[in-house]
Amino acid sequence: MAYKYLIYGSLGLILEVFWTGIGSLLKGDIKLTSSTSIWMFFIYGFACFIEPISDSLSSFPIVFRGVIYVVCIFAAEYLVGSLMKMLNACPWDYSDAKYNIKGIIRLDYAPVWFALGLVFEFVHKRMA
Repeated sequence: MAYKYLIYGSLGLILEVFWTGIGSLLKGDIKLTSSTSIWMFFIYGFACFIEPISDSLSSFPIVFRGVIYVVCIFAAEYLVGSLMKMLNACPWDYSDAKYNIKGIIRLDYAPVWFALGLVFEFVHKRMA
């Protein structure tokens, strides 16, 4: 389990660096400046706990599985974000985003979480 935690944490952190770098490019920063927090490694590592859900969904269509991953990620993001906000340690703040819930969740990120859930599912199947 520790090995998988490290894999998911590392993969999530790497993807976030690319995501924020692309976001910088879209804002005109050709340096592709990225930003993240070490906390995100630990947060993404928790994806290993979605593996049993992934196993139980394997016979369902990809769209259904993706939607379930979105719900799971939103729930985890809200729970972890709320706890970290109480500690003044939350590495993200979506308060300025149009479709946000308490600055913790961005509903317009649903397609991103859909894809990430399926990426993690793919990685899980390869590690099995």
